[in-house]
Amino acid sequence: MTGTLPRRLAGALALLLGLVLAEGAGAEPSSWFRYGDEATQAWTFATVPDDPMRITIRPRAEPAPRRHILVLYPRPSSAYDIAITKILQVFAEKEIDAAFTVINFNNEEDRGEAAIGLAVRDHYDLIFGMGSESTAWLYRQYRGGAIPVISVCSKDPVELRQIADYESSSGTNFAFTSLNMPIEVQMAYIRELRPSLRNVAILVDGKNVSAMQTQAAPMAEAARKLGIRVLNVAVQDPANARNELKVLVADAVRAMKRNDPGLANSIFWVTGSTSVFSEIDVINAEADRVPVISAVPEVVRPGDDSAALSIGVSFESNGHLAAVYAADVLTGRAKVGELKVGIVSPPDIAINFRKARDIGLAVPFSFFENAAYVYDYDGRMVRGNARGPKSGG
Repeated sequence: MTGTLPRRLAGALALLLGLVLAEGAGAEPSSWFRYGDEATQAWTFATVPDDPMRITIRPRAEPAPRRHILVLYPRPSSAYDIAITKILQVFAEKEIDAAFTVINFNNEEDRGEAAIGLAVRDHYDLIFGMGSESTAWLYRQYRGGAIPVISVCSKDPVELRQIADYESSSGTNFAFTSLNMPIEVQMAYIRELRPSLRNVAILVDGKNVSAMQTQAAPMAEAARKLGIRVLNVAVQDPANARNELKVLVADAVRAMKRNDPGLANSIFWVTGSTSVFSEIDVINAEADRVPVISAVPEVVRPGDDSAALSIGVSFESNGHLAAVYAADVLTGRAKVGELKVGIVSPPDIAINFRKARDIGLAVPFSFFENAAYVYDYDGRMVRGNARGPKSGG
């Protein structure tokens, strides 16, 4: 499924802790689940008293929804919060009467099995697998089950061998959306930006299997085929990513200078590894004049703590696509096992001209013309929507 989707950049670092009223009572604030202000217009939120890792979401206008949806988080993530905010917005716009139960199973088998058990016992109508970890776990544990499953914020299912190719459907209870932009598209944009590219340093969490398999490895292969030198900048301890990146990025710059002394034909390419892209300030500090390009549009942000450029799929765009798939399945317009891989096209381009100017990067006009998000020389957003998720109960 392709097409230009509505877009909104959410600044994950600007999230503010707050309290949202739910069903007439104060919902307890949650440290792991957040949502955008716009979601409160149509939905109420509450933490389950005896399970702080479970959130219930109900429509304000519908006291007894006919449909029930499980959203399975593997861990807290601002990416997932951005996606669920968009899903709620689409469901409200389409007037899909549904209640949501969001469970953070913390990648624990027992909690995951209990969540599926709840969905089966209470005859839930759909499951959203939020993130690559949840999708992979559900694929192993619940493929062939009675409840439809749709992936959200999950990396490429073809590269992960969850489906044969982009033209096939699963033939099971799964439908997939892809958070990845095809590598050949990424490389085409990068070559337009740097026609004489000599070095590409790939920043990735070495423990993030999905990022390694669907982003880092394909990019490295594509670059080598073009005669471009590949530098693997892989964090080995995600909990210590900040300190590792200080050394790894500086080492990569020194290596780049051996065949590109002026650093005019080199780039850093940041994968969708949360532990890596959340340290964008450290990456920038050590990157010298090498452009930092992200596969995640949300890493392009206001001000200086930003990638210079992104070509990819935003969490919001992917959430929108997953919501459309879900609405079609719930209303009977589509069968989950017959849906092809959902790919957002064209890509979400984001540009921070302040960062580009600081490093002397000339951005082609075609990038600006097609960009979804643009920040000016003062680092202020001039295209897009700067509202972001807030903390919720």
